[in-house]
Amino acid sequence: MDIVAIIAEGKIREAMERGEFDNLSCKGKPLQLEDLSGIPEDLRAGYIVLKNAGVLPEELQLQKEIISLQKLIDCCHNEDEVKSSLTKKLNAKILRFNMLMEKRKTQNSSALNFYKSKIYKKLGY
Repeated sequence: MDIVAIIAEGKIREAMERGEFDNLSCKGKPLQLEDLSGIPEDLRAGYIVLKNAGVLPEELQLQKEIISLQKLIDCCHNEDEVKSSLTKKLNAKILRFNMLMEKRKTQNSSALNFYKSKIYKKLGY
């Protein structure tokens, strides 16, 4: 154990003895840990940094947009012009998504095939 860890442990023990941890709002409740088990270990740190910055990876942003457009199209009943415009946008997003996935497939085919199939499954394709 290095000196910093020993000092930190000592400070934590002192705070526990003084009762500084007794009135915490989540005391006795399980912690809500993020489940990153579906993300390869070498990508987890990057995903956490992006999430904390409020940034979505491009494929996830496209997925959200595809789902939103599909819901809008499903809600359109008689407005052919609007529905046609939304369908064109949807097709463009799907094409961009497919191109992105193919490009990344060459970079790391096994992980991307795994995620691509999951995304398609969620989208219902």
